Amino acid sequence: MTAPQPDVGRLPEAVLRPATANVFETTVEQLATAIRLGVFVDGEQLPPERELSERLGVSRNTLRDAIAALRDSGLVTTRRGRGGGTVVTYVTPEPGSVATAVPVRRGAALADALDFRRIVEPGAAWLAARQELAGDQRAWLAESAAEVWATVDTPGHRIADSRFHLAVATLSGSPMVIESVTRAQAALGELLAAIPVLPRNITHSCEQHDAVVDAVLRGDAEAARAAMEEHCDATSALLRGLLG
Repeated sequence: MTAPQPDVGRLPEAVLRPATANVFETTVEQLATAIRLGVFVDGEQLPPERELSERLGVSRNTLRDAIAALRDSGLVTTRRGRGGGTVVTYVTPEPGSVATAVPVRRGAALADALDFRRIVEPGAAWLAARQELAGDQRAWLAESAAEVWATVDTPGHRIADSRFHLAVATLSGSPMVIESVTRAQAALGELLAAIPVLPRNITHSCEQHDAVVDAVLRGDAEAARAAMEEHCDATSALLRGLLG
């Protein structure tokens, strides 16, 4: 079974999908989620209008209105003239800051988000391990995990973590799995922003990422699933304990 061959490292090609209803609102949601998950990072220029409108299946007017909404929300800025374009200005807020003081899922809503992730992310790892990955895909996965280690003590850690999980999903080759993992990571980001940074947990998380990578690259689907399940369970235990 061979996975589709996306441009390695080009998460937008995997994460963004055509809007089928409420096209303006869905376009805003997809672009905002992509920015918050690090698909587009601070200082990066968004793809050209034509490319984005084709990928999202919307008119340029709808895309421009959506970008205007992102601009009003402080997620992007637009430069005019030659060499201009729309540039991401979103910086991941520090946990516990005013920017992260939003309602957090608790009780049944918390359990639902964590259970959803527990189903979809191990499945993504299982499926990725079953693919005949090309050399650049294998290197991308390993580099994504290494980037999480490299950002342990920086504000960019959460972004790198999200990008790793989206890389695993992308290598599954399933658009529906990618969409589900994107939703799971968006919910997880909200939850993690509400708790303190715990260095011991972050180190443990990086070690679990490495176990997932090792299993995927060996083509051991069951080991990849088990490693991701352990990783999801550890994060769930932490969040249930701190958020209730």
